[in-house]
Amino acid sequence: MKIVVGLGSCGIAAGAQKVYDKIKRQLDVRGANNQLEPVGCIGMCYLEPIVEFIEEDGNKHTYTKVTPDIVDEILEGIFEDNPCKKHLINPIEWDKLQKQKRIALKNCGVIDPENIHQYIEHDGYEAVKKCIQKMTPKEVIEEIKVSNIRGRGGAGFPTWFKWNAAMNNNGNTKYIVCNADEGDPGAFMDRSILEGDPHAVIEGMMIAGYAIGAQEGVIYVRAEYPLAIVRLQKAILQAKELNLLGSNIFDSTFQFDLKIKAGAGAFVCGEETALIASLEGERGMPRLKPPFPAEKGLWQQSTNINNVETFANIPWIINQGGKSFADIGVDNSKGTKVFALTGKIKDGGLVEVPMGTSLREIIFDIGGGIINDKEFKAVQLGGPSGGCIPKELLDTSVDYESINQTGAIMGSGGMVVMDDTTCMVDMAKFFLDFTCKESCGKCIHCRLGTKRMLEILTRITDGKGQDGDIELLEDLGTGIKEGSLCGLGQTAPNPVLSTIKYFREEYERHIIDKTCPAKQCKALLTHKILEKKCINCGLCLRNCSVEAITGSKKEAHRIHSEKCIQCGICFEVCPVGAVSVY
Repeated sequence: MKIVVGLGSCGIAAGAQKVYDKIKRQLDVRGANNQLEPVGCIGMCYLEPIVEFIEEDGNKHTYTKVTPDIVDEILEGIFEDNPCKKHLINPIEWDKLQKQKRIALKNCGVIDPENIHQYIEHDGYEAVKKCIQKMTPKEVIEEIKVSNIRGRGGAGFPTWFKWNAAMNNNGNTKYIVCNADEGDPGAFMDRSILEGDPHAVIEGMMIAGYAIGAQEGVIYVRAEYPLAIVRLQKAILQAKELNLLGSNIFDSTFQFDLKIKAGAGAFVCGEETALIASLEGERGMPRLKPPFPAEKGLWQQSTNINNVETFANIPWIINQGGKSFADIGVDNSKGTKVFALTGKIKDGGLVEVPMGTSLREIIFDIGGGIINDKEFKAVQLGGPSGGCIPKELLDTSVDYESINQTGAIMGSGGMVVMDDTTCMVDMAKFFLDFTCKESCGKCIHCRLGTKRMLEILTRITDGKGQDGDIELLEDLGTGIKEGSLCGLGQTAPNPVLSTIKYFREEYERHIIDKTCPAKQCKALLTHKILEKKCINCGLCLRNCSVEAITGSKKEAHRIHSEKCIQCGICFEVCPVGAVSVY
């Protein structure tokens, strides 16, 4: 029997390393020779730590939310052939997984990411072998063209077109670059793939290298992903030991090598020309295009750049055929897409669904709906460069064209779900604050325009909004989109413009009525204790850090508005709902 423990970042954060260590100690005590292995995240982050016991016939016993305290109980049942049912996974969770189509994530949570032999057992490196031994570079690119895969980093540009442009460049030195600079708040798709299946990304880069004639690749990964970097380093070393990287790969003339560059966490370096500047040791600032990287990229040589998810799909496309990939999805959005579900969602984690799946299916059928069954309000799609899609558009098909029509963008795949307690003005301010800080400063429109927009949003949430602020935000947003050099500036106003489009009344309430309907903007709130409901328990008084509450066991408590900082702690601790917020 094999025992696997999910040791992705989400699992480790939930305590999976302690569970793994406890299981290992107990196996040693029992003298059991069971194979104990770490795996990446299977996507069900909300159930971590996850432990699976896999029998020789393939039968599984999957336990969720495992803690070191219950390890003995679970092991006892397994070894006595009477598995403990108390902590077994709910079959409903497997149903949610069955609704997905896993291509980029097919090995995540299945194989040990630090064991290249397990990747090989799952058809690993067969795709690049097929390319080298049976296909010409043009035939490889034609297969990618047939698949119609578009870049999964956000722009959705046809992958084959970029490869073809680089292949047709006459330069002697060419580079393959993997953009793993995933910086969107709430996004962790690329990180999970790198942690759970690093060899798939390496193989995808090798195939791209063979197609365009590159002999060297670079994985640009943010330094905040230490586990991903460690597993990538091990994967590269293992591939070199088996001569899958280096010279004369599969006894051919093809040679390819890889190195890792840890980025310093600048969001703008997700833009390909800024990323190239960073790789060259310069400040990460976008360059004017053309020339495109396929013409003049890294060190002024022809360069192809794709993101992690794009490369992870390539081996499957080569093995199964481009048509098989194109048969999944809709219209000009083919294949699957990985999304990170976060925010006010019950079952947060990773999902991979066919293009064309509706937002409703993802959020409610797979994600389980809204925490505490509150009302769904909106979903932010595309990160700080994306837009908010309201509940009226829940049945929108998740494909590039349909999402763009809403005013949002597909982005790299972050989905931040919001309920009716979310203030859309404050949410827009949060994302704009992020892009304002991450602006490289090269363009005046982006550098100053986002700052002016942020000042207006701050004024509105502070209760100082003025007539004309909404129109001014719209004018500024349009100017920034039209005048910025790179994608960061061109999309930075999206969260503001989309929330104005769908939640204009909420902006007006802030400006005209000086109230926050979602009760989130502190400057617009007033807390009051209802005397008839107050039971004089003193919880609010004891928890008030600024001593703004008075009262005793004999009289109802009272909040002194001149001292109150609207922190809301009294509302949270009151056991009878005697604190009113308006």
